[in-house]
Amino acid sequence: MKPLNLPTYSLKIKSERDLEYVYDQFRKKYVRLTPEEWVRQNFAHYLVNEKLFPASRMMLEKFLRINKMSKRCDILVCDDAGKPVLMIECKSPEIKIGQNTFEQVSVYNIAFHVEYLIITNGLQHYCCVVNFENRSVNFLNEIPDYDKIRHSNTH
Repeated sequence: MKPLNLPTYSLKIKSERDLEYVYDQFRKKYVRLTPEEWVRQNFAHYLVNEKLFPASRMMLEKFLRINKMSKRCDILVCDDAGKPVLMIECKSPEIKIGQNTFEQVSVYNIAFHVEYLIITNGLQHYCCVVNFENRSVNFLNEIPDYDKIRHSNTH
């Protein structure tokens, strides 16, 4: 898999019938290792190891329904009370992040109404704060740690 713009983590990978699988510690099972899954797993480990997000507050491939269509959010993080506070959309490193990706995340956020959004392809990471009151989005220079996200949501 392609090196990412993230620290290196040792992920458990196995091969079976010419396919590779990675152990997802959050879902507690092996999942097919695709370029997008590579980004999702590494970014989830980055949040836990570098930004001190509790693994127990993270859900990978969280189901949602929008206009009678079933979708999946790549990573959803909840606060201590179980309220969603951060949504992450992961793309393959080969996918260029553009307007379509931001629109996809905006549509998903109708379901979750989170304040923090992150879009990553493993090489580029965009983090923003949504202000629902004045309908604005503010891009951040860095990804905040869990305590900052958790506390900003309670005020």
